[in-house]
Amino acid sequence: MKDQEEITRLREENAALRQEVDHLRNEMVRLVSRNLDLSQRLEEDIEFRRRTEVAREILSANIERQRNADLQDDSQLMALIELRVEADRPHVAPDFNAVQLAQLLGVSQERLSRLFRHNTIYRSADAYIDNLRLLTALRLLREHPNFSIASIAEDSGYGNVRTLQRRVQEAVGMTPVDYRNMLTRDL
Repeated sequence: MKDQEEITRLREENAALRQEVDHLRNEMVRLVSRNLDLSQRLEEDIEFRRRTEVAREILSANIERQRNADLQDDSQLMALIELRVEADRPHVAPDFNAVQLAQLLGVSQERLSRLFRHNTIYRSADAYIDNLRLLTALRLLREHPNFSIASIAEDSGYGNVRTLQRRVQEAVGMTPVDYRNMLTRDL
């Protein structure tokens, strides 16, 4: 009889444990489902925030383009160019060109081309950008005599050393090394 009672008690415990396991399994399924739902909502929220940020950037760029497109006065546009170039230093990127300058300013390429052709000493916006690179290279040669020529070419926006050498030779009549030596000889 004792064995029978023990078997009955064990069966009852086993049934209670099965109920607890079923309850825990159901609770786990509910929690996993809830977590998946929350993850999906979080991903949607992140995507919404990303899209909102992109829309803000586009709107901001369009507002600046519109504001800059209204610049009829060439001196205002040139002042804006100088401010943006000084602040952002885009010319030190080797692939920066007149097209990107126009985009940076929010003006058409025609407007930018006309400005440089008629109101500056430069033939074009690309010539202006090249001059900025040259001035940067000459400043680096002067201020950092320990920098390698390759490093100066890279830091001033020239794609390679040969272009830097050619441009410095054309501008000052000597190679970058000779120019640097001339500057450091007087020290």
